[in-house]
Amino acid sequence: MVRLSNISDDERENRINLAACYHLADHFGWSDIIWNHITAKTSKNKNTFLINKFGLRYDEITASNLLEIDFKGNVINGEGDINYTGFVIHGAVHKVKQNIHCVMHTHSRAGLAVSCLKMGLEPIIQDAAMFHNRVSYHEWEGMSTNLEECERLSESLGNNKAMILRNHGLLTCGDSVSETFVLMYYLERACKNQLDTYSTGLELNKPSGNLLEFAAGQYDDPRFITGKYEWPALLRLLDDNKSIYNQ
Repeated sequence: MVRLSNISDDERENRINLAACYHLADHFGWSDIIWNHITAKTSKNKNTFLINKFGLRYDEITASNLLEIDFKGNVINGEGDINYTGFVIHGAVHKVKQNIHCVMHTHSRAGLAVSCLKMGLEPIIQDAAMFHNRVSYHEWEGMSTNLEECERLSESLGNNKAMILRNHGLLTCGDSVSETFVLMYYLERACKNQLDTYSTGLELNKPSGNLLEFAAGQYDDPRFITGKYEWPALLRLLDDNKSIYNQ
């Protein structure tokens, strides 16, 4: 356990937000017993990142029991082991994408289903338009235990902040924990909607490519900061539910 009183304000805030992200993922049904992982940079002055202790459920994760690891997978601060696949997947992004603060990976039911579709994600609702031509794909290579996959993962992601891992799940990343989580929220909802609408067997009213590109551009407006307004509301949700994320 890390004493929150003995670390910088920057690291403390990052730990609290990351732990909150785990609890929110569990609240929305995206956890997978002890599997999956969400990571964030430790602080502005450290070349390390934070990850969950392997063996804990998402609802057991706190700001103080997150592990600090380096880019070789070594635990620098904290007690416990890490899920090595988490280091491979997340380390690939953190090491190369210096502007990325947080990375989130899920095995949700809808995300897994869409990851297995040859067509991939097809934006057909308003909120899904933000992902039009802005979702990357990475082919499944088996369990991510090979460090050589790091470079390929980073190349597959490119400049996007959302990626579908074929036959594996979803990944989002962002400049903040809040952006990363909210992107995952809308990506997950886009996947659910796609499955729901196609399951009707009825003719769909699909937006044109030009309209989707226009709508996607609206989401790119710098006045629209993903997560800015949602995050405080989400933290209040956890506080109302007496979550232990900030311990």
